[in-house]
Amino acid sequence: MSIAEKFVSMEYGPAPEDSKEAVAWLGRHGHRLQHFIGGVWQAPAAGEYFDTVDPSNGEKLASVAQGSAADVDAAVKAARAASSGWQALTPHARARYLYAIARLVQKHSRLLAVLETMDNGKPIRESRDIDIPLVARHFYHHAGWAQLLEQEFPECVPCGVVGQIIPWNFPLLMLAWKIAPALATGNTVVLKPAEHTPLTALAFAEICQEAGLPAGVVNIVTGDGSTGEALVKHPDVDKIAFTGSTEVGRAIRAATATSHKRLSLELGGKSPFVVFEDADLDSTVEGLVDGIWFNQGQVCCAGSRLLMQESIAEVLIAKVQDRMSTLRIGAPLDKAIDIGAIVAKVQLDRIRNLVDQGVADGATCWQPEVTLPARGFYYPPTLLSNVHPTSIVAQQEIFGPVLAAMTFRTPAEAVELANNTVYGLAACVWSESINVALHVAAQLKAGVVWVNCTNLFDASCGFGGYRESGYGREGGREGLLEYMEPAWFKSAPTLPAEKTVAPPELGSADDSDTATGPTGSDVPEIDRTVKLYIGGKQARPDSGYSIEVRAADGRLLGEAPLGNRKDIRNAVEAARKAASWTKATAHNRAQVLYYIAENLSQRRDEIAHRLTAVVGEKQAAAEVDLSIERIFSYAAWADKFDGAVHNPPFRNVAIAMNEAIGTIGIICPREAPLLGFLSVVMPALAVGNTVIAVPSEAYPLITSDLYQLFDTSDLPGGALNIVTGYTSQLLKTLAEHDDVDAVWCFGDEASAAAAKAMSVGNLKQVWTNEGRAIDWFNSKLAEGRWFLEHATQVKNIWVPYGE
Repeated sequence: MSIAEKFVSMEYGPAPEDSKEAVAWLGRHGHRLQHFIGGVWQAPAAGEYFDTVDPSNGEKLASVAQGSAADVDAAVKAARAASSGWQALTPHARARYLYAIARLVQKHSRLLAVLETMDNGKPIRESRDIDIPLVARHFYHHAGWAQLLEQEFPECVPCGVVGQIIPWNFPLLMLAWKIAPALATGNTVVLKPAEHTPLTALAFAEICQEAGLPAGVVNIVTGDGSTGEALVKHPDVDKIAFTGSTEVGRAIRAATATSHKRLSLELGGKSPFVVFEDADLDSTVEGLVDGIWFNQGQVCCAGSRLLMQESIAEVLIAKVQDRMSTLRIGAPLDKAIDIGAIVAKVQLDRIRNLVDQGVADGATCWQPEVTLPARGFYYPPTLLSNVHPTSIVAQQEIFGPVLAAMTFRTPAEAVELANNTVYGLAACVWSESINVALHVAAQLKAGVVWVNCTNLFDASCGFGGYRESGYGREGGREGLLEYMEPAWFKSAPTLPAEKTVAPPELGSADDSDTATGPTGSDVPEIDRTVKLYIGGKQARPDSGYSIEVRAADGRLLGEAPLGNRKDIRNAVEAARKAASWTKATAHNRAQVLYYIAENLSQRRDEIAHRLTAVVGEKQAAAEVDLSIERIFSYAAWADKFDGAVHNPPFRNVAIAMNEAIGTIGIICPREAPLLGFLSVVMPALAVGNTVIAVPSEAYPLITSDLYQLFDTSDLPGGALNIVTGYTSQLLKTLAEHDDVDAVWCFGDEASAAAAKAMSVGNLKQVWTNEGRAIDWFNSKLAEGRWFLEHATQVKNIWVPYGE
């Protein structure tokens, strides 16, 4: 036999990693692990424990404390007690602690890697070479941010006590993604690891002790979903950061709606892996192996949907099948293994059921001829071809080593298929044409796009999703912002509750024989008919009704149209069609905003006179003058609030683009009818969003004075739509509308809670003033980056670069 023939036929021999140090570590804890609260180990209050098992063989590793509400309460109290001392440290002191943790992670790297593989089932090569080095990288990187915090974020303060809930697919890495930025920004933490994989989080607790971290700064409470629920609902937690399923994310949003808790969610994904006919197919296949069979496909951003250009589909499928046949499946501690064990039997059963459903839907299933280990939870790499775009395996997250393959013909069709999902976490584009790759990348609804690469992560680059993949970012500068607030906002006074007017139960005009508005004995003559502003045109309200608008002294000033659900639907449709605004260059958007300011200045006296009857002469003049200035500010920001180019330690750059969120529904502040309206609408428009605005219920008439101003300033029809009416009714429709991407609500505390609770359906982004007063006349508080950051979401596009 020739050397070449021997090379092809050669089999890998077993190369098992020694687990004795990890077993000894478990032995030192008596195979019985407690909570880490206030810097010490504490037994569970209820005395209950649960088992964590090795997925590779089903054997018990240890008993772990089952956290109760009492345990969570003790941890939150410890974090609160430590909060003031941790915040009082100098930035350099906090940086030193994070640096020490990074060094200790490296010191104990082999123990952590082995423990992770034993508890999770992932191959030791992945734990050793990817997960643990990235854990250390996050603490090193955020040690640097801690040092620079006061210089880079001088007006910000930490949220306070942060509750963090992490998943089982990257147990220690997800811990680092969350704890490192939280500590760097001065927060204290209560972390709940996943029930299936708690061991490395508890090993990290020992690292915190070894680093001398002050007691209570990091607390770790283990348990099942009920433990996480107690943490989410605890009244003394200031922020919740969650990574996990979209279903649980919805439940957390609903549970926190009536509180002031900040919330960031990194949820599910169904990421497209788009391959064009000019791609290097051999490199593509290797990228696909990393994209879907890394960590057994148990990756939220796994490239689980293969979209192939039709002309290369047959060749690519053959290459993928050949490569799948070489993947080795077995005991994850074996260094020669490619695919390890599924984390638990419940997850294995889910994968099997979804694949069976996909086949029933018409997909063709192909698996290599492999022998799975007799013990443990294993599933072979699986290719489903001829998948229909609406099939369950093309729409639902399988979270296993299963690839669903489909074809496309044109780039436009590729984009349409790629975006044909409720998720928007990540995507891959493979093409030798940089023009094609970046053209498509810009159109993908995903928080991360990898060009000719896949599954690259770094602490310097933000990671997070669009749509039902959640909101907020982890990593990078934008990840730090999730753990801070403007200092003034945290202590701002609460607005008084708005007097609610019970809106009449009205049908549409088509359903009613009469459509008369309210009357009064002393109604003055109204010199014009005010209408809604939808799609660049004035429109009568569908209801056919109007609402009275009165001055401070009770005089009737006029009537505003009573918008309803259909008017909001029409406005959303108009906003969605206003693509020219979204696609306009930042320079062109700036010119339109400057033109609006110029036209407003021409009508200054007229508009100030109208405002005087409601807010008084002095405030009216101030509102108009500051409105002109505020529009100028956002015209200036339009082409300056841009992104960044990150330099991660790879042969890539990550282009961080500030992208418009899409269509935003805005409930404008009541207290400054003109200035408040423009202060919240202009930042959304400046960065390319389209808007449906509900103006101040106290004096909505003032916005009608702006219609002609917008018309004569080249603002495209539909970019801004204005619907007047009862705030409570219109907020509900906006929050529940699945084609609205975000809701901003600047009202009382009840309105803020309603906005969050009613938008759970599609998990749209929600930004509220939490019922706190904003001084709209103070430019330091009421304009600038804080508003622009909420009007954008960051997309990181990774592009090969360098040698």
